Amino acid sequence: MLIQLILIFLAAIAAGAVNALAGGGTLITFPMLVFLGIPPVTASVTNTVALCPGYFGGTLAQRDDLRGQGRRLWLVLPAGIVGGVLGGFLLLQTGEKLFSDLVPFLILLASGLLAVQDPIRAWLTRRLGESHGSLESFTWIPVGLASVYGGYFGAGLGVMLLSALGLTVNDSLTRLNALKQAVSFIVNVAAAVFFLFSGKVEWTVAVVMAVGALVGGLLGGKLAGRVKPSALRWTVVIIGIFISIIYFFRS
Repeated sequence: MLIQLILIFLAAIAAGAVNALAGGGTLITFPMLVFLGIPPVTASVTNTVALCPGYFGGTLAQRDDLRGQGRRLWLVLPAGIVGGVLGGFLLLQTGEKLFSDLVPFLILLASGLLAVQDPIRAWLTRRLGESHGSLESFTWIPVGLASVYGGYFGAGLGVMLLSALGLTVNDSLTRLNALKQAVSFIVNVAAAVFFLFSGKVEWTVAVVMAVGALVGGLLGGKLAGRVKPSALRWTVVIIGIFISIIYFFRS
């Protein structure tokens, strides 16, 4: 068990660093948990609970860019909470066998979302530079849909939320990214609170992962100026595709 916890801790450090630099840390921790024998649904639930401190740290780090966005945050807050809980509910209703069958598709989807992150950012930059009608009052709709996915699995949620916000909110990409981080935290916490009563959380693993993710986040923050995020992102994408292929053959 000690060796397993050490591997989980190292995977969480790597995931925390990757999340701080490029995103996609779940593509490291989730397969590790399953590899070590934790059932897929339990692994996803534990992963969600364990990542809460990391999302909080990321939101705190970008609090300056959240200033003046209180109205937007309150607008999407209910959608993030309801979406996160609904996604968590759907996950618990799926069952281990069906979720195992869906895992390779979910990992492939998450890898694809990371792969198109740069084109999405370029599209958002162009769109935010254009003048369009006020659609902010409808922001809760795309955010709510993305939040359901986040509560269900979570990998690639940041990219999905950034796209959802860019559809209706006209602001700088920096402020949009901060809002995305806050919504990710809301979704993750909502799903995690729901999971607390599910009996599916491996608490020892979750605590070890939470500490590792915090350490990794700090390391990632220090490496931010030295590591090229796009290179790291593509590394995670390739790993994700490779893992999904393994899961396809295992199925």
